[in-house]
Amino acid sequence: MVNQNIVSGDEDDDSYAKVWVLEDPLVVFGWDIMLMILDHLDARSLALSLLVSRTWHGVASSDAVWSKKCEELWAGKAHLPRLSQIKGLSKLAAYSLSVMDGKRSRILKEDLWDHSWEFHFKKSAPGYWLNLDPYWRGTGPLMRRYFHSDGSQTADPGDKVWGGQECCYTIVTSFLANGTIREHYVRISRWPQMSISRKQDWGWKMSNHLYSYSSIPDADKKGGTGPWFLAY
Repeated sequence: MVNQNIVSGDEDDDSYAKVWVLEDPLVVFGWDIMLMILDHLDARSLALSLLVSRTWHGVASSDAVWSKKCEELWAGKAHLPRLSQIKGLSKLAAYSLSVMDGKRSRILKEDLWDHSWEFHFKKSAPGYWLNLDPYWRGTGPLMRRYFHSDGSQTADPGDKVWGGQECCYTIVTSFLANGTIREHYVRISRWPQMSISRKQDWGWKMSNHLYSYSSIPDADKKGGTGPWFLAY
């Protein structure tokens, strides 16, 4: 709050009194100036200002200030949550949903088919496969794999490792009695199951002792986060 002094009486006599009056900065400075002030706060402080009053909530929840916070949060991220890209969603809601989604470690089918995936064998894989893998041969870019909403998986034309075989994928998740995840993995056809991990840039990695999958960063693509958004 802004302090204003109101002085009464003569400063040299006993009747002098100083009265402190507290006024709301939003009232003193107005909406436009407060937007400029709030724009310099970090996201946590800005979120706390939402609780001051109903009028403060109105200015502190403005897209004008949260748009910048979203840009800062999303900078350098591999993927943006699909929910944060819903048309008409407020920037405050988009920020909150993004933070929550960034902490998610359980992969969903939408995560598989939203992105393209780089694929390569690990050193422990049989030599025949390593000799076909451009990752080890240094003859070109990494192979790519694509998951589809019908449960199938495909590769680029001419992929020598792929060989044209039909593949399907499943996500297996089991929980303990308290709701925490006990087991969580992805399996492609009858190949060994792949463990799941989430990167700091919100990308995904899936791997077993034979090969590794990494979701390709695509946050710069128009519409959000990959093939799903590009199609709509």
